[in-house]
Amino acid sequence: MDPHLLRTYVTVARRASFSEAARELGYTQSAVSQHIAALEQDLGTPLLTRRPVAPTAAGERLLEHAGPLLLRLQAARADVARMAAAPAYGLTLATSPTALTPAALAALPPAGVTVRVLARDAVPAAVAAGTADLGLVDGLAAPNDPLRLPDVAPLTTYGVGEEAVHVVLPARHPLARRAGLRLGDLADARWIDAPDTGLPVPHLRAANGGHGFRPALRYDGTDVRVLTALAAAGHGLTLLPRSVSTDVPGAVAVPLIEPRVVHRVELVHVGAPSGAAGVLVGALSVRG
Repeated sequence: MDPHLLRTYVTVARRASFSEAARELGYTQSAVSQHIAALEQDLGTPLLTRRPVAPTAAGERLLEHAGPLLLRLQAARADVARMAAAPAYGLTLATSPTALTPAALAALPPAGVTVRVLARDAVPAAVAAGTADLGLVDGLAAPNDPLRLPDVAPLTTYGVGEEAVHVVLPARHPLARRAGLRLGDLADARWIDAPDTGLPVPHLRAANGGHGFRPALRYDGTDVRVLTALAAAGHGLTLLPRSVSTDVPGAVAVPLIEPRVVHRVELVHVGAPSGAAGVLVGALSVRG
């Protein structure tokens, strides 16, 4: 499939409008219609209904493939451009909210750094697409086990830190005075679903054999202070690494003692980073 046609199709489906897609892509509406017709002819099936503009069943299936395909094309272009470019002295680091550990902060160059805080799954994608030189991503794992990251491109990953995880709950909560908590005992508690900030609820459910952990509130954001404030106010429990879960006003952080899991941070990059990126990779690999 022609990637230009595929990109046009994705844009039309996302905007639910041929005219809006044409405006976003800088094409005429006629050109957009021709792109969609050519793609439908190539695949031998309608991909969109016209009134209203919406994907057909075949179109929905194509959308499932289109995102990863277009990202891999962008990643390939960025990888080649990265090899051909002169060494850069600046550094753009993409990180999930709780992956920027004290060790990573201490290793950052003194100048020329841009830090982008992103959702977890967006970090590997940013590195693959070349909008970030390096990435730091985190998650829940058994000690020394690698994280399961999205397959967006041939990425190099390795662990740069692990620490204990704590359950954050209101100071008045009946379990606040416990010395430790077992995850299985909390499966029926009220939880905050904060997939881009706290350790995701599906990870907790997987660690408990696939059961429980019904969220009472969802937080779509990347500010750890908002998440801990929600937990302190009684809107639900959350699981966070020790370094950001302590000293929260109105909340208590109780260590998770079972199962034996850790908060793991991994460094993500493409190829052999040079310049400031290479220096940071070297520093973190020594610390890790």
